[in-house]
Amino acid sequence: MRLIHRRAPSADEPADGASSAREPAVTSTTLASDVDVARSALEQGRGLMFRRSIPDDYALVFPFDAPDTQWLHMLFVPFAIDALWLVDGEVTRTKRLAPFVGLGRGRADTVVELPAGAADAVAVGDEIRLVD
Repeated sequence: MRLIHRRAPSADEPADGASSAREPAVTSTTLASDVDVARSALEQGRGLMFRRSIPDDYALVFPFDAPDTQWLHMLFVPFAIDALWLVDGEVTRTKRLAPFVGLGRGRADTVVELPAGAADAVAVGDEIRLVD
């Protein structure tokens, strides 16, 4: 599985992705090619705890039944991460969480955890998709 990022169109860019004379067409980029999905309560509760590190192209995806406030903590996680909160594939919040003490929350039906820096180009309104 891969995690794909598609930038939201800017104000002067057509929403259909067609290119303008000044700006190239919107392209998709791969955020992660090594993706785990935490489906069970146990997997979601453990998250990235007790791992020493994660690969640069890794993502952990937490799917939930419906949009709601979803919390993340960094207890027992010794490295920084980028967190994305999504509703229907659209980014509603991004945050870099510090090792051990980071805390974040956002409204989401999906939460994504990535290595710190992996989501630097991701902004609210962008689209994130998990593909096979």
